[in-house]
Amino acid sequence: MPTKLSKAETVENRKPDLPSGRAAPPAKGEAMALDLAALDQARNNIEQGAVTASISPWSAQIVDLLNGALATELICVLRYKRHHFTARGLASPAIAAEFMVHANEEAAHGDLLAERIVQLGGEPDFSPTGLLERSHADYDASADLRAMVRANLVAERVAIEAYRQMIHLIGDKDPTTRRMLEHILSQEEEHADELSDLLEA
Repeated sequence: MPTKLSKAETVENRKPDLPSGRAAPPAKGEAMALDLAALDQARNNIEQGAVTASISPWSAQIVDLLNGALATELICVLRYKRHHFTARGLASPAIAAEFMVHANEEAAHGDLLAERIVQLGGEPDFSPTGLLERSHADYDASADLRAMVRANLVAERVAIEAYRQMIHLIGDKDPTTRRMLEHILSQEEEHADELSDLLEA
């Protein structure tokens, strides 16, 4: 099943980039000094909130990436809750409880993403219209417990890959957003490990 990560490809990398996504170190002899003009802009353009000169060239594209991630988290919440309430079988109570834990954590991720989008001067897209098209991961209405676990594991793996790509693309263009995405990524990796264990049990 193909994944939908094309939005991430619209953000250009600062060059040259290190493998971690961070900008290359300054050239030999290059002075480390603050951009005083940018500091003046920060003093004067207070209507822009958290968006300062160093991030503003990238903010619109970063907002687009974050809205794609927000749609993914919303679909994950819906999928996990569907599975929580419809899980059947001897092992279902424990697995259903795990699905709800994951649903709540995905909802918290969505809140973080929406908050950051607003801080960057954008609008979080909660519209149900086109939600699946905006999401990187898929919805699933499986009735079999093992199929539920597998569908959620696939979705977590897609989310992990999407977040890794976003972290690389953003790099040092927006350290605050990058750190937030790294936090979300770590939880998505935990989800994938837990689901993988369930699948092997």
